[in-house]
Amino acid sequence: MAQPQHDLTVIGAGPGGYVAAIRAAQLGLNVAMVEREAMLGGTCLRIGCIPSKALLESSERFTEAKSQLSAHGVRVNGVELDLPSMMKRKEQVVSILTRGIDALIKKNKITLYRGIATLRSPGVVEIATAAERTRVGAKHILIATGSKSATLPGIDLDGMHIGTSTEALSYGLVPKHLVVIGAGYIGLELGSVWRRLGAEVTVVEYLDRILPGMDGELAAEARKMLEAQGLEFRLKQKVQSARLDGTQCVVDCEGSQSMRCDRVLVAVGRVPNTDGLGLEDLGVRRDSHGRIDVNERFETSVRGIFAIGDVIRGPMLAHKAEEEGVACIEQLVTGYGHVDYDSIPGVVYTHPEIATVGKTEEQLKADGIAYRKGVFPFRGNGRAHALGMTEGKCKMLADARTDRVLGVHIIGPRAGDLIAEAAVAMAFKASSEDIARSSHAHPTLAEALKEAALAVDSRAIHQ
Repeated sequence: MAQPQHDLTVIGAGPGGYVAAIRAAQLGLNVAMVEREAMLGGTCLRIGCIPSKALLESSERFTEAKSQLSAHGVRVNGVELDLPSMMKRKEQVVSILTRGIDALIKKNKITLYRGIATLRSPGVVEIATAAERTRVGAKHILIATGSKSATLPGIDLDGMHIGTSTEALSYGLVPKHLVVIGAGYIGLELGSVWRRLGAEVTVVEYLDRILPGMDGELAAEARKMLEAQGLEFRLKQKVQSARLDGTQCVVDCEGSQSMRCDRVLVAVGRVPNTDGLGLEDLGVRRDSHGRIDVNERFETSVRGIFAIGDVIRGPMLAHKAEEEGVACIEQLVTGYGHVDYDSIPGVVYTHPEIATVGKTEEQLKADGIAYRKGVFPFRGNGRAHALGMTEGKCKMLADARTDRVLGVHIIGPRAGDLIAEAAVAMAFKASSEDIARSSHAHPTLAEALKEAALAVDSRAIHQ
């Protein structure tokens, strides 16, 4: 039987992979995609971004119904948690979106292969299933296999009591006490979910702060807000082990008393998922962190093999992978493609949300860049008061000489949506004056960003 031939074979059907495949099909390529899981969408859709946001939304609604609606004149009695229904809704959201990707793959006439992919040569991918092995020829191969949860020495993952975010998205019961190891995006989001649903939550972090890499001022404010919601933080704690002792988990930290709990969530970051691809046999270079080395065209050290997303350098974000997927394909077909890494936003979907784009104050100081800062609190925003969400602030950092916006950091209501305006402004090299002079509808939360821009020049109106 003749070996199938394609212009492009994409390995991985996550955000980077399926977006790259669709863009390639739009540009006229004969495209194949290989996925080992039963559902398309990758970690983000199946066991990451989407299910976690569904639970965050549901748990926030539960909290509102229990204790916050009375301020709006809505009296609710006898509020109860129906965890199975909450989990069912989460799975329904995931199912709807995965079926949508299936439809897009068919619409764009992309050939889908199910199985485990291994690179046999620069132009050949072998796809293995339980029943057979198939070889597919491709002029170009794109690796978009994403990442997997990292762990620490001394932690015995059992997939039930001590596990990663995958398990924490599907607990059958609310833990009495959950210990979260790691105070980054994932740990704080899932810690917030289970705290809202009734668990005692302790977050253990090796550093002396939460949200490593994020603007320090916002991280400190976020810690206070999350502590007020009941999360306990133990900072500067080095975890030595986490193990099961009978029916309970025991977490040992250097120099501290052991903690006993029902569940342990290990949320210490993610690592590239490149096992079994055969990279070593082909001579595809990787760095000391296991990330695949690529050039400005996303091409690896082996001609014709490309890589994007979590398997290469940069933030492990779904939208970063999508941008790289499009840029890689457009460079391949048209000769031009671009990703503006300075304007890729990041969002923590706690309550309130925390969003960031561009440089932090710490980074600007370290780089010796003179800047001006404008800050505006949401308590000065009419829409925030109408929503009953006045915690937090918008902070804008602009170059002291040119006024170009270098970074925007928001903690407050709908911060994840508000950051989009800042990202677009930075992509077009806008100044704080540009944003300050742009009309923003009243009353909206976006006015807080305009006021922060005005504050850069010490002329905020409502402060």
